[in-house]
Amino acid sequence: MTEQGHPAAPGEVPTPTVRKRRFNVSLVWLVPIAAALVGLSMLVHDTLSAGPQITVQFQTAEGLEANKTQVKYKNVVIGRVTDIELAPDRTHVIASIALNASASSFTAADSIYWVVRPRIGAQGITGVDTLLSGAFIGADAGSSKDTRKDFVGLETPPPITYGQQGRRFNLHTDDLGSLDIGSPVYYRRIQVGQVISYSLADDGKGVDLEVFVNAPSDKFVTSDTRFWNASGVDVSLGANGLKVNTQSMSAILAGGIAFVEPRWSPDATPADEHARYELYRDQDSALAPPDGEPRYIRMRFDQALRGLAVNAPVEFHGVNLGRVVSVDLDYDLDKKTFPTMVGAVIYPARLGKAHEKILSQWGAEDDARSAQLMAAFVKQGLRAQARTANLITGQLYISLDFIPKAPPVNFDTAARPLLVPTVPGSLDKLQEQLQAIVDKFSKLPMDQIATNLAGSLGEMNKTLQQVNTRMLPQLNDTLEQTRKTLAAAEQTLGEDSPQRQQLGDALGEVERTAKSVRALTDYLGRHPESLIRGRTREGQPDAYRSSSPTSRESEAR
Repeated sequence: MTEQGHPAAPGEVPTPTVRKRRFNVSLVWLVPIAAALVGLSMLVHDTLSAGPQITVQFQTAEGLEANKTQVKYKNVVIGRVTDIELAPDRTHVIASIALNASASSFTAADSIYWVVRPRIGAQGITGVDTLLSGAFIGADAGSSKDTRKDFVGLETPPPITYGQQGRRFNLHTDDLGSLDIGSPVYYRRIQVGQVISYSLADDGKGVDLEVFVNAPSDKFVTSDTRFWNASGVDVSLGANGLKVNTQSMSAILAGGIAFVEPRWSPDATPADEHARYELYRDQDSALAPPDGEPRYIRMRFDQALRGLAVNAPVEFHGVNLGRVVSVDLDYDLDKKTFPTMVGAVIYPARLGKAHEKILSQWGAEDDARSAQLMAAFVKQGLRAQARTANLITGQLYISLDFIPKAPPVNFDTAARPLLVPTVPGSLDKLQEQLQAIVDKFSKLPMDQIATNLAGSLGEMNKTLQQVNTRMLPQLNDTLEQTRKTLAAAEQTLGEDSPQRQQLGDALGEVERTAKSVRALTDYLGRHPESLIRGRTREGQPDAYRSSSPTSRESEAR
């Protein structure tokens, strides 16, 4: 700026003036200043809202992208993936996640993370919305008071999340079958839970499953509840016809588990969480009375047992007493034969009242007493027999029954397991009888019989030729004569012919004669003396009887 001086006189040099100006800022600078203020405010906001930093390991980074993939809980964004890198051993990837300040609870030690992608599973199609928006990381906060920064993500979404009301229960079964994580759990055909995990048993002899039953249906799981595998379709053919039983269409496709308490269950109480149960193969097995302590037995059969398979029933008087657990071949060094050794497990408690009475007589059931009891039954004729269960399929089952007049056998009470004596099956006896018949037929002189039969057939052929050439024409002539005779008799005995009239009159005379003979016979029956004296006049017998002997004698003279 400049200041203005006084005007100069004539002849004088003018003195410059200096003017002072105000400081002014150009409006162009307002835009970067505003942008800087906005950036500063965002930096302050991000700094104040920034939460903890965590890392999550995944098997693959499929669908993940740094600075784009979000972390959601109940579809609310709680963080973002900031970096993805490969692990040093190249076996997995590590995703760095910046959580919001409000999501600090997701650092609990038992928190879980998983990648949400489109999946087809037991519960249907999930994650369809990610086809448009892209995959995201799902999270569920744990309840542990301990925190951590490194997590291992799940490859599949968890079947249940923390805070879901209900209880967990453990099941044990021989094999998994068609069950999987997410398979439904039914109570009276209503889905009340699902399978959340499974693993091999510690001894490797089965599968342990964990199921979750939602509240309030979890109160129906009691101390005596029975679980069974409700997968697929149960088809049975009985006296009432064909029966088809299933829980639902999803149980047919993805498997399922059902449970119910037996009606005879006494004083059942609600079960504790993580209570352990047996998973039966079907509903009938689950609702059957308790099997009690199992007993193992062996049986030796000298004949082949084609059609006898593992799990074939073992019956006693029509009651399913157990099942076959093994079918093996043995070798007899003395006889040079290959007998079949069958192992079975039986449950004596299935006999019901009969078992109770046996225990009351023999006392507590242990190995020694069981051997003595079995020896007594064997002495009475108890034998094992392979019988046909189905004539079409040829399946066999083992029948324990008392055989009348069974030959005595030596029973070893010290053997473990006990060896039950056997007898041939009914089908084997039939085969032996058929074989005996075949052997008898094979001993017949078939050539001689065929020669004699051929000669007899030749003679019969000659006889038939004679019948056709001689006897049949004569027989035809005889029948023709008989027909003519019958026609003449019919003509003679016509309705208006005199011969028929005469025959009717003759028959009438014969009838009257018969009546006269009958009347004479009746009179002679009443008056036999008339053969000697003759027939008296009417009233004469009374007068005759009233006369004196002298007059009768004179009259007779």
